[in-house]
Amino acid sequence: MTGEVRGPRVSTIELFFDLVFVFTVTQLASVLVHHVDWAHTGQVALMLGLIWWMYAGYNWLTNAVAPSSTLRRTLLLTGMIGFLIISLAIPEAFDGNGWAFGVGYLIVTVVHSVLFLHADDNVSIVKAITNLAPLNGVTAVAVLVGGFMDGNARIFLWSAALLVIIIAPYLQRMGAWTIEAGHFAERHGLVVIVAIGESVVAIGLAFREAELDAGTLAVAILGLAIAYYLYWTYFSGDESRAEHALHAEQDPARKARLAVFAYGYAHVILLAGIVGTAVGVELSVAHALEPMHWSSAVCLSAGVAVFLLGHAWFLRLMRLPGGAYRLVAAAAVLAAIPLGHWLAVAQLAAVLLIMMAASITRDLRTVRVTRTTQIHDFGR
Repeated sequence: MTGEVRGPRVSTIELFFDLVFVFTVTQLASVLVHHVDWAHTGQVALMLGLIWWMYAGYNWLTNAVAPSSTLRRTLLLTGMIGFLIISLAIPEAFDGNGWAFGVGYLIVTVVHSVLFLHADDNVSIVKAITNLAPLNGVTAVAVLVGGFMDGNARIFLWSAALLVIIIAPYLQRMGAWTIEAGHFAERHGLVVIVAIGESVVAIGLAFREAELDAGTLAVAILGLAIAYYLYWTYFSGDESRAEHALHAEQDPARKARLAVFAYGYAHVILLAGIVGTAVGVELSVAHALEPMHWSSAVCLSAGVAVFLLGHAWFLRLMRLPGGAYRLVAAAAVLAAIPLGHWLAVAQLAAVLLIMMAASITRDLRTVRVTRTTQIHDFGR
């Protein structure tokens, strides 16, 4: 495997779009910081699933329709406005602001379909979105109507919308989609790194009301180091190998389905893990040298473990090695939960050491495999 995958790269306006989208991730984390319980965890998971589907839809959009004209950029800005409205509604989406969440979601969905119809140089893409747009429309209407409902009615309609999202790829002729692997992988990698960066900012904001002492400084340093190993788990070379694997798939239908599962379903799990990790570290600030509540300790380890499991699934889907290291590390991280109930920094330190050990072990194995391959090739 040599060289880079050729093709269009991510534009600055797409990166700008991602920055607006990631604000939704920050807002979802803020919900859990104030309410660490199963009910709010379920609400956050439901909202994340709905939001991610349309964000991923915009990745497919700009992969096929470059934002190269004033009209397209203006429409993309309108989509950003929709995501901003969603973000602002998230903290009270299951209370009084559900209607705003629904309105923002409708804007995002309509703009997505309109922009896709401007792919006038690609007839197959226009046909594909013509088939997908009604499903997205049903989802948007369910979210909008649910936003005006109360209690279980809202949960039912939003859950039904999420179900439509999950089954939508199975109702499409995936062979009509064209995937530019370089752009596609880069765009998803960028949102992962931006989300990790936003989680660091969110952790930093938690120090506004905390007294700066040895304990809180230890939490800050450990939290940053854990964020680094989330980054290194994803960007240690697997992202490039995954890009080549996606590019190498020749069958359009299989390539599109691989993109859906690896960069759609697996990546939403990665984002959920980033949210949980950020919440866990933020909650540990006030209890640096004290025991954490069980719920906070579970959130910290579960967040890291979910990220590792999501990446293990991603590697398996892309037929890349390294998933076993992620699974073992995830199990070890979960085993560290009782340490947090004893002392917050002890759990943070244990999680960091586990991730560090897993990364070093994986890196050493990669070096050995690379050297063995080079020696074998030289011998030939």
